[in-house]
Amino acid sequence: MQFDGLPRGARSIAFASNGTELGGWLLPSGRDKPGPLVIMTHGWSGTKEMCLDSYAEHFVARGLSVLAYDHFGFGESGGLPRQEIDPIAQTRGYRDAISFAQTLDEVNPDAIGIWGTSYAGGHVLTVAAFDKRVRCVVSQCPTISGWDNTQLRFSKDQWAEMTVAFNRDRLKRFRGEPPAMVPVIPDMPKAVVDPDRTHFGNNGAAWYINLEEFRRANWRNEITLRSLELYSEYEPGATIERIAPTPLMMILGEKDAVTPTSSCVKAFERAGGPKELIMLPGGHYDLYAENRTEAANAAASWFEKHLV
Repeated sequence: MQFDGLPRGARSIAFASNGTELGGWLLPSGRDKPGPLVIMTHGWSGTKEMCLDSYAEHFVARGLSVLAYDHFGFGESGGLPRQEIDPIAQTRGYRDAISFAQTLDEVNPDAIGIWGTSYAGGHVLTVAAFDKRVRCVVSQCPTISGWDNTQLRFSKDQWAEMTVAFNRDRLKRFRGEPPAMVPVIPDMPKAVVDPDRTHFGNNGAAWYINLEEFRRANWRNEITLRSLELYSEYEPGATIERIAPTPLMMILGEKDAVTPTSSCVKAFERAGGPKELIMLPGGHYDLYAENRTEAANAAASWFEKHLV
């Protein structure tokens, strides 16, 4: 679904959340009466232009409207500090998006589903566990345990150094100084642009750099240092048992090392039903590229089954 500013058929929307406005798109299903809607956001530092429209077109084709938006502090959404990945603000964003959607004439307020990927894949688990307005959920390659993943990415010595940096940053921010920033992808300058490549495995730099330029227009290769600390404190898999009886689908890459497959499978096994696990080849970023169509169709079928 190519677009110039907006996906074809979409309109811009904005809704209040966390004292600001979050900006996004509404892609209507074309129904002549109120119908089901799926709410979706991107993971980690991603913005809606980074292929959310490519998933959404599969949902719209099944008679589902889609509301896609940018997280607090990212892309077209308001919020300060910019580029801070705050899981509490982001999960509140989902819940405010549900409230907003329930006011729309084209939406059946009792037929709302949520979709999230990577970090937001964890968010939808959290939201569905507590907000029973959610009637169906799809969690793609989710973060299950921020602390477990943090320990995989940092040695004990590195994390001790990070803790010192967190404390230093906290004092500076308390004094009114700007937050410390770190790159999302430190090795971006070394990534190779190859427009024909679709297999990225767990290589985030390769996926980001090979996106069309217009898809990265609202993305910045930086986040606040505090985002890493907040990530280490976030445990979206802790309440997965509370999602049932809301229907849950989890879509995974069998070799995902970013949000480890084994962790996701263990969490899925603890969830009640109805539920379905989809396992696709490759790593984390293959769900955004060569396996995107299969992942999107699986999600669309799940939403169609439980919402339409």
